[in-house]
Amino acid sequence: MKPFCFADGKIIPTESATIHPMDLGLIRGYGIFDFFRTVNQSPLFLEHYLDRFITSAEKTFLPLPYSREQLREIISVLIEKNDLTNGGLRMVLSGGVSENHFSPAEGKLFIFAESLSLPSEEKYQNGIKLLSLEYVRAIADIKTTNYTLPVWHSVNWKRLGAEDVLYHWNGWVSESSRSNFFIVKNGVLHTPDQHILLGITRKQILGIAKNVVIRPISLEEVWEADEAFISSTTKILLPVTQLDERKIGSGRPGPVTLDILEKFRKLERETVA
Repeated sequence: MKPFCFADGKIIPTESATIHPMDLGLIRGYGIFDFFRTVNQSPLFLEHYLDRFITSAEKTFLPLPYSREQLREIISVLIEKNDLTNGGLRMVLSGGVSENHFSPAEGKLFIFAESLSLPSEEKYQNGIKLLSLEYVRAIADIKTTNYTLPVWHSVNWKRLGAEDVLYHWNGWVSESSRSNFFIVKNGVLHTPDQHILLGITRKQILGIAKNVVIRPISLEEVWEADEAFISSTTKILLPVTQLDERKIGSGRPGPVTLDILEKFRKLERETVA
């Protein structure tokens, strides 16, 4: 965590940030957040992240007492004060302290600057393993702070050699715990359309990829896919070469996946140029 954050309506030392112990974010796990990267001190795809954060606040009935322009200004100051060349910024809006300790109230806005390490090059070159998990994330279209199940389940991941999970329900896959999911079959890219967070990286991939189909995808189709990958702000695009104990395709990152990864990296360079 970097030395300065935004809390209590001003820029303060990060170590001084506090939250009320009866805030719904703490006692009920109710709140929203968003996270984006900085590249060469430029916030990458910032307007898209602000769109989602503002919309999440509206959908969760949490007052956001700052305009888009004010949020931009706060973010700009934090990047400069923390000398955040290549890192991350985390916006958090808590559920607030309510009279009945249950209903959404006026929450507290935090914006933290963070150091950030992308996955190792080995993972991009060799791919990763996911574990299938029968689960549907609650109100998946909102980026809430409720990650109880994957945090609990993650204790097993390292032991089983996995990077993350792949959620599925009634035979249909949706997403990973912190990433969107894609498969490739016969050169065509497919990605689920239900029970997912509409990722910003996913949005960019849909814009640069060719032959994309957005539709329900069965777990059986994942087993039979030629390639698969996950996408997120902190991972960009990671090839998935194994699900549970079964290989996907050749068990190596495929050409369509690697081509999209290169196109995304080019887009990133052009966006912050």
